[in-house]
Amino acid sequence: MWYIPSTMNRADLQKLAELRIQEAKLLLDNRFHEGAYYLAGYAIECALKACIAKKTKAHDFPDLKLAKDSYEHNLSSLLKTAGLEALLMAELRINRKLANNWKTVSGWSVEARYEPFGPGDILDLTNHAADLYSAIMDSEDGLLPWLKKHW
Repeated sequence: MWYIPSTMNRADLQKLAELRIQEAKLLLDNRFHEGAYYLAGYAIECALKACIAKKTKAHDFPDLKLAKDSYEHNLSSLLKTAGLEALLMAELRINRKLANNWKTVSGWSVEARYEPFGPGDILDLTNHAADLYSAIMDSEDGLLPWLKKHW
């Protein structure tokens, strides 16, 4: 499980999402595709957790299920925990590009950090990393711009 320090708040998660996507771009530009792929997806995880944090009211006793679900790494599960699943699904029905981008992004897994890639996998990984970054950062239909409207 990912440990969130007790002092981490919504603004910290927003900054972390921005930092991780910037790091992913640097790695991608310098052909470190494994790290770029992992960090790009991790940026979306942080953005979704910022959306979840927005739902938390100061001084309220935390809902146990919400607290446990917030430590999830699955992007689809985090989307649901953030209360954004129905909203995104409605937009996906009318926005084909956003739908394709979500399909790419939702395929990311935290386990990517453990995936060994050999010389024969480089082209495929290069494409996956570049596709994931594009799906996240597309200025009109990227997942990060969409999530920023809700965090």
